[in-house]
Amino acid sequence: MNSRLVGRVEALWRYPVKSMLGECLPQLEIGEGGVCGDRAYALWDHATGRVASAKNPRLWRSLLQYQAKFVVPPLPGQALPVAAISAAGSSGGGSAAAGAAAGPEAAPLLTSDPQAGAQLSAWLGRQVSLLDQPQEGASLDQYWPPVQEREFQDVVNELVLPAGTFFDSCPIHAISTATLDRLRQLEPDLDFAVERFRPNLLMAPLEGDEGFVEEAWLGHRLRIGQRTVLQVDTACPRCVITTLAQCGLPEDIEILRATARHNKVIAGIRLSVLTPGPVAVGDPITLLEERPG
Repeated sequence: MNSRLVGRVEALWRYPVKSMLGECLPQLEIGEGGVCGDRAYALWDHATGRVASAKNPRLWRSLLQYQAKFVVPPLPGQALPVAAISAAGSSGGGSAAAGAAAGPEAAPLLTSDPQAGAQLSAWLGRQVSLLDQPQEGASLDQYWPPVQEREFQDVVNELVLPAGTFFDSCPIHAISTATLDRLRQLEPDLDFAVERFRPNLLMAPLEGDEGFVEEAWLGHRLRIGQRTVLQVDTACPRCVITTLAQCGLPEDIEILRATARHNKVIAGIRLSVLTPGPVAVGDPITLLEERPG
């Protein structure tokens, strides 16, 4: 088998509660089903019978004004730890961005709190339950904004989640600094902050590698560090979440329209796990290629 170094891990994220802001961390554990603790919790909307997702911003754009962090790191094969939910950008909990209901000095809400669902319902203005296991056939509503290059225009449709998960489609999402840099070159007036794209891995390719480099890795395997191996399954089409206000970034539909204009709305790759293991910032990323023969 041929192998070659293609880059290094630049940054890592885990998102304990679906559609809330997550944690930027120096290292992560990757299990058979993805990053340990990623999208481990989600909110269930009683009125629609769907998982709450900022993919439907008409109802759930405010989820991106909250942040979730684990009290202790989740580990493979161990019980899911408690996560603390607070208003994004605050030291303790509430902020004006997350709504006055949270309060400027509110303590973080723990997922172990028996009243967590009631408190989240009060903050969000809709009756929700906090789940740590998806219901059978769980789905969410996704809104497609008016972007000419996309099939759907200004409509909402249903997305059924992969069985047993709160993922939209794949267990791991990655994007390269080269892709973000290329979009910035093409549209210098837009802010292509990595946070808009909500990856698990931000990858820095080798010096001199430019453009949408990770798309050349489709169908191949990547070894991260010494042990962890991921399969590059598909390119990652972007959605309305990239356009929403979050992390101090303003709402901007042109982010999505730009990715459509310049790369068929693709930015990043989707991956699955072949060999679980740890990953850390600075780890080498090696492309594994089958020998011809």
